[in-house]
Amino acid sequence: MALEAVIFQGRYVDLVPLSREHHDGLVEAVQDGNLWELWFTRVPEPQAMSAHIDRCLNLQAAGTMLPFTVVDKPTGSVVGMTTYLNIDLSGPRVEIGATWYAKRAQRTPINTEAKLLLLSHAFERLDCLAVEFRTHFLNHRSRSAIERLGAKLDGVLRQHMRMRDGTLRDTCVYSIIASEWPTVRAHLHWLLGQSTS
Repeated sequence: MALEAVIFQGRYVDLVPLSREHHDGLVEAVQDGNLWELWFTRVPEPQAMSAHIDRCLNLQAAGTMLPFTVVDKPTGSVVGMTTYLNIDLSGPRVEIGATWYAKRAQRTPINTEAKLLLLSHAFERLDCLAVEFRTHFLNHRSRSAIERLGAKLDGVLRQHMRMRDGTLRDTCVYSIIASEWPTVRAHLHWLLGQSTS
């Protein structure tokens, strides 16, 4: 089984396979909020976007990543990126990560629906045993968003990686397992319903 590039279409968001044609839209999105200045996460700087896209596409060709451009459906504008990564097809299991959104897209239904689309595909089409999420221990907004999805904390990898500024990152590892998916799916649909009421 291979993880093939697919297009996910929702009510609020479309997730389309990353392409070099998305460069300008991604640069505009990352500039909305100067996202690369956040020290506790890794978001590409505008001038590094082309190299970042090339890196992601090379990892996709190697079968270890499947990156998506996030498109705000009502406006058709690019608002960020999200990715299947650390793909292990022997499980199978995947991680959803390397996610960032323009400031204008944060705290909107976009992230909830994007995760619903990615999780639905992982559990219902790929038959994953588990889907993982990882974030910096001190990225409290990201941790809250992951926990809001219904993921549970598996543990903390101490001094897991070195950040751009030289600091060491403790990585929180969360997951949703297959038996939890029906409850998580119902919860995500409820959250999306709340956002429209």
